[in-house]
Amino acid sequence: MNVQKEGLGERDMAFTPTQRLHLGAEAEVWKGEWFGKPAVRKQRRPRSWRHPNLDHRLGVRRMISEARLLIRTRKAGLSVPSVWDLDYEGGQLIIEHLQGQPLIDVLNDATTTQEKAKATLQRIGHAVRRLHREATTHGDLSSNNILIDGEHVHLIDFGLASIEYDVERFGIDLHVLDEILGASHPQWEGAIDWVIEGYLAAEEELGPAPALQGGSVPSAKEVHTRLEDIRTRVRYHG
Repeated sequence: MNVQKEGLGERDMAFTPTQRLHLGAEAEVWKGEWFGKPAVRKQRRPRSWRHPNLDHRLGVRRMISEARLLIRTRKAGLSVPSVWDLDYEGGQLIIEHLQGQPLIDVLNDATTTQEKAKATLQRIGHAVRRLHREATTHGDLSSNNILIDGEHVHLIDFGLASIEYDVERFGIDLHVLDEILGASHPQWEGAIDWVIEGYLAAEEELGPAPALQGGSVPSAKEVHTRLEDIRTRVRYHG
């Protein structure tokens, strides 16, 4: 049998899907097994309104970027999924499935105490600062893309992540999380303040961010100041 003509390449045969996690405009995400290990498959979806060649080039570029950033941040010691397979021509990325409960479920759980919520959000702030110190912004810091596994924080879905050095981009990264916390979890008033506490504490613990090949990353205090500026602008124009 010619498996390619049947639409079943080796990668498709290696991954056994068990549950669809997400169906978005850009990709379809499935949980399953890859060579017997818990995995997630991200399959790029064609955008019909774009020229096929352009759509393919953009999709390949985005998928390669996501894989590279996951590898980069994991090497730096952050808790992000390992990259196990990349078929950029087929638009398929297979990564490690990390255990944990989405932050949205933790914050919406009636048994979650204020003490637990505060400690969790402080740890998230610490994790985000560590990400930023690698000159990387996540791009979609929603409570669905942060997993809580005991005292460990996992960051997932790097589809919109990018390398940055401009303080505005880091401020926007935190502002996305601020907006999500305010809109989806209003019961935790001032939740972003706990995140910022952890964000600033990470810098105190780790020291100034090291200079990287592309330049210097803004300090935690500079990012916090820019976040406040962005919030003021949004309120003024809103």
